[in-house]
Amino acid sequence: MRVLMVLGDSTGGIGAHVDQLTRDLRAAGNEVVLATSASTAAGFGWQDAHLLWPVHRGLSAPRGLVDWHLLKNLAGSVDVVHAHGHQAAVVAAVAVSRASPRPGFVVSLHNTLPGTPLGRMPLGSLRAHTVVSRAVRTVVGWAVRRAALVTGASDDLVQLARLLGARQTELATVASPAVPRLLAAPVTTPAQRRAARRALGSPARVTTDSDCDVPLVLTVARIAPQKDLPTLVAAAGSLHSPARWVVVGGGDERLRASLESELSGIPLDLVGAQPDVQAWLRAADVFVLTSRWEARALVVQEAMAAGLPVVATRTGGLPGLIGEAGLLVPVGDSRAVADAVERLLGDEALRRRLSTEARSRATMWASPAEEARRWVARYTAAAAP
Repeated sequence: MRVLMVLGDSTGGIGAHVDQLTRDLRAAGNEVVLATSASTAAGFGWQDAHLLWPVHRGLSAPRGLVDWHLLKNLAGSVDVVHAHGHQAAVVAAVAVSRASPRPGFVVSLHNTLPGTPLGRMPLGSLRAHTVVSRAVRTVVGWAVRRAALVTGASDDLVQLARLLGARQTELATVASPAVPRLLAAPVTTPAQRRAARRALGSPARVTTDSDCDVPLVLTVARIAPQKDLPTLVAAAGSLHSPARWVVVGGGDERLRASLESELSGIPLDLVGAQPDVQAWLRAADVFVLTSRWEARALVVQEAMAAGLPVVATRTGGLPGLIGEAGLLVPVGDSRAVADAVERLLGDEALRRRLSTEARSRATMWASPAEEARRWVARYTAAAAP
């Protein structure tokens, strides 16, 4: 099977998913061609990728910013084109429609359609946003209706694909490649967590033995509006129990500066991107994610596999992922986040129960290699005459 992967700008989970899927498909004897932006190719070390994606934000690009001739020829040389995300879907749909011979076409939706919460917008901006949203839905709908299969990384994305007019839809979960390694290791004990905090040292603001005894509340997330870190900061500022909150992840520097300006007197540290996220999972007592929306967040999968009790927002695919293995809170409700963390820190039996349930759920998830085998079956069906 010869597959063309089309992907836009990505520094996080979507790019990591494509990277792992490409490795697993190639290991199984399939040929995979990558087409993406220069920044994504550099970020994931894809030296063989074709650089044809416009390096700017937006749904689609002016004709001159995409090498349409190259993309059309690539599409005509493969059995199936697999587009990841809305931007890639639109560009790939154009290329597939012009390719000869015409390949099978599959789209994976990993995020909701671009948009801004309407209730916070002034009337003029609201009208403009409504027009833009309608245009986005029209263009993306045109693309997904040309696909033999549209998959969603969560149930709400599958429903979105149906609303956009997709002919065939399916849930296709995205698995974190770190989960098997985390499940293979035992859950850390309180003493091991203290030792892990000591080993982290200055990034975790651990300088004395007493610092090691303070519970660590961990968030792993890009510094981006979608992650709603202001709600996390507010929750940390209102917690009554002693705890240190840490956010691991890089991102928008202006947003980071804005967050740091609000941190006076709040025990929360933005430590940036870290080389060993699993070391932070071993050191943490509770994992928190305050995102406005997520599909099946890889970091939540990893926290659950590590046996961490999770507090997360009730949005997107998170309720289905977490089930009864964590505490779900409303989006944007800092008080609810603080109350949930307070409850976990004060109830060791609850933490143990959620840890056990989280690990149990994680053992039932498909591995990346199993997902790759499922994708070969989907590609075969999509490429059939």
